[in-house]
Amino acid sequence: MKKNSVWIIDDDMIFKIIAQKIIQKSENLETLSTFSNGQEALAALESAVTNNEKLPDIILLDIEMPLMDGWEFICQIKPFASILKEKKIRIYILSSSIAIEDKLKAQSNSNISGYLTKPITLEDLVKIIS
Repeated sequence: MKKNSVWIIDDDMIFKIIAQKIIQKSENLETLSTFSNGQEALAALESAVTNNEKLPDIILLDIEMPLMDGWEFICQIKPFASILKEKKIRIYILSSSIAIEDKLKAQSNSNISGYLTKPITLEDLVKIIS
């Protein structure tokens, strides 16, 4: 079974700790990296592409964050769209927002693989990572 590289982009430290523990229990994990906002993750993505480093298989992206939120991150990665598609990188929105607008916006964006409402469950993460 393939081992996945996962990036969590979320400013909620408690959520990141819980998600890390759940993901590590799935036994399908190769590496896990966390970022506190989209700006940090965008810099890491640019660096990985420039230096031909390993890219994540899965990105778990929060919507509401300081400096650069999830929607802005999605806009800023457009120059990398062909690489994301070629490498089959899946981006999942994870949010505590129950706004239907957010769900519809996620569904209409071809770079987003799915939308999950927090709190995330082990079953949700296992489905994503498997």
